[in-house]
Amino acid sequence: MDLTTAENSAATTPAPAAPLKVAVILASNREGRFAPVIADWFLARAAGRSALETDLIDVAALDLPTALSYSPDPRTREVLAEVSARLAAADAFVVITPEYNHSYPAPLKNLIDLHRAEWQAKPVAFVSYGGVSGGLRAVEHLRQVFAELHAVSIRDTVSFHHAGALFDDEGRHRDPAGPDAAAKTLLDQLFWWGRALRDAKAAHPYGG
Repeated sequence: MDLTTAENSAATTPAPAAPLKVAVILASNREGRFAPVIADWFLARAAGRSALETDLIDVAALDLPTALSYSPDPRTREVLAEVSARLAAADAFVVITPEYNHSYPAPLKNLIDLHRAEWQAKPVAFVSYGGVSGGLRAVEHLRQVFAELHAVSIRDTVSFHHAGALFDDEGRHRDPAGPDAAAKTLLDQLFWWGRALRDAKAAHPYGG
């Protein structure tokens, strides 16, 4: 192959796509929460995909202002600026949420309401847990909220009914075949939407 042919070949070979940046949002901040077990389980499944890059955002570790009375002190402004930048950098989101009183936790609502452009034209997937409902009522409420913010919710979810009984003391699921298959479907769909929307915005800015 001569130099000209090699240069032409290099010019027509597409560069590898950058990993899809996925912000995984841990929504519970209650004392004694089961959330870290679910988060560790999900992150282990996502870690098997080299095309994904995850960033765990734990609401319990954030000292955010409230969206209704926004007068933060300098330190709180720094925390908000940091989390806003992380949300803005994400190509997609996974929300891990319990169900509180047939809905989702207040700290998650506050995090959502403090932002707008950061959510727009990006996909959002849901992993939920709880009692009989498995947190699905929280997910249905979240779909409405994210639709208002011009985000795209992923159809398939992962839900854990009576979650505490499903994992052993080491955080391993006792019967992993079903949840593992559900996680694969969720990640497949999230990756498709994340790549499609990222490419679309690169070609033409979203006008929402």
